[in-house]
Amino acid sequence: MTQNSPEPTPEQLGLAPMKVDMPKVTLTGIAVWIVALVVILAVPSLHEGARDWWPWVPVCAIVLGLLGYVYVRRGRGNASVA
Repeated sequence: MTQNSPEPTPEQLGLAPMKVDMPKVTLTGIAVWIVALVVILAVPSLHEGARDWWPWVPVCAIVLGLLGYVYVRRGRGNASVA
């Protein structure tokens, strides 16, 4: 390996960005957090006593996921759907 030879770019290697359906990925993540919230609320030992804050974790994740979903659906910047 010589110091003067530049590393090849992804385009020179024939690599292309992978197309990902970000709204679908975001909705899947929200669904997983909804399941987590239901489990936490269904099992009393997971939301009582010192763990009384646990239900707020999936609630916050769901709210942030919905904000992210709105962001990717609007197509801002790198989040635009191709």
